[in-house]
Amino acid sequence: MIRNVLFAAGIVLLPATAMAQGQGQPNGLPEPPSMRSELAPRFKAYVITQRPTSFTYSEPLTVGTVLPQQGVVYREVPAEYGVSGYRYTVINDRPVLVEPSTRRVVQIID
Repeated sequence: MIRNVLFAAGIVLLPATAMAQGQGQPNGLPEPPSMRSELAPRFKAYVITQRPTSFTYSEPLTVGTVLPQQGVVYREVPAEYGVSGYRYTVINDRPVLVEPSTRRVVQIID
């Protein structure tokens, strides 16, 4: 009897646990940090002054796109922009923030 009650309680609580873990992005991953909107224009100007080569990417570029390991140069983001641990690159003349271990685009700076 007690085992049945515990089993039923587990079934009831399981969806709530899954929902709590799924907060953030639709795939359940935590929301990646992004550059605050007031810093984005300044960062874009910084990138222009650095004159990095723009990588041509033929697929649609969206947040979540995984960029190639070869041919793309990933650069450190200066600490003043508040996204330490992330890298940036320029794809199709657009600066993007990238999670370095996965090469996944986390923000497109427009």
